[in-house]
Amino acid sequence: MNAATSTVLLEHHLKQLKLPSVLREYASMAAVCSKDRADYPTYLLRLAERELLDREVRAAERRVKAARFPVVKTLDSFDFKAQPSINQELVRELVRGEYIDRNENVLLIGNSGTGKTHLATALAFAACQQGRRVRFFTVTGLVTQLLERREDRQLERFHKQLERLHLLVLDELGYVPCSKAAAELFFEVISRAYERTSVIVTTNLPFEQWTEVLGSERLTGALLDRLTHHIHILEANGESYRLKHSKGRLRRPTSNATEPSSNQEG
Repeated sequence: MNAATSTVLLEHHLKQLKLPSVLREYASMAAVCSKDRADYPTYLLRLAERELLDREVRAAERRVKAARFPVVKTLDSFDFKAQPSINQELVRELVRGEYIDRNENVLLIGNSGTGKTHLATALAFAACQQGRRVRFFTVTGLVTQLLERREDRQLERFHKQLERLHLLVLDELGYVPCSKAAAELFFEVISRAYERTSVIVTTNLPFEQWTEVLGSERLTGALLDRLTHHIHILEANGESYRLKHSKGRLRRPTSNATEPSSNQEG
């Protein structure tokens, strides 16, 4: 068998075995190992390590895609100096993901625009990188899906999908009041997640005002009992990022139209 035939067969077999990184790297890795005078086991080890590393990267990308974040945010891009009320030490602890192993919950509470969704997304993104299954919903979006699935008699199937998650993110509780049916369906999600799936909730309302959203004191009490049994609370009491930036733009002096532009060519 000549070299060309061997190469064709090798690449065919690697495709059949679904080893794309080995297929892509085997020739260049052979050249590197030859230069390093590495033996055959070392060559195979390096190829295997590359394949495993690339698989982990691809799997993490699939988990992030499956989470359906509206925008991917990381902790590195969060400005703690702009929100000093947030417990940075607790956030750094939570990003390690050990609370998920213990089926604990996280509540981010504060005014609109204070970074609650950013932090929730950052914690959930970190969980994806750690190999955990995550799903992001706005509360309104989740309730809408629950009502639609109930109408289509697919509700139990949807609950089973949620129960396979390690972490469920529920964003913006409190912005839209729920109907009686919607509140009951939302409660069922929290009830099923209790001590089985970690939940992150963001809200602009203190606990005593949750009844305004859910409509029933009894149901609200039962939901809070389950949600807060094992919980970490992060409070964001600072000024809205968006409002602060808007004020900053309004305070900037406008340039005189008669003055030449700073980037004017001449």
